[in-house]
Amino acid sequence: MSQIYGPTSGIAPILDVAPAGSAGTAGASGFLDSLKSAIGKVNDTQLEAGRTVDALMTGETQDIHRTMVALQQADVSFQLMMQIRNKLVTAYEEIQRMQI
Repeated sequence: MSQIYGPTSGIAPILDVAPAGSAGTAGASGFLDSLKSAIGKVNDTQLEAGRTVDALMTGETQDIHRTMVALQQADVSFQLMMQIRNKLVTAYEEIQRMQI
């Protein structure tokens, strides 16, 4: 590989970590699985919060603190997921604006 000198010459080249030919599919598959897993965890947190609210409303439990903690965990995890989505959308838009 030839050396390019300029403002970014101090940046080390990115090496392939996946075998040739599978770099696109392996990376995308791993990322997609991670994304699905994270969304599933957020969904589970939302469902658990719903169950604790139902239990409080029906009188099965009087533990309002557990209910409030579950609601806050669901809210924070949802907000985090939305921020990650916003970052992904911004990155996608930036890639679309790149000139080849």
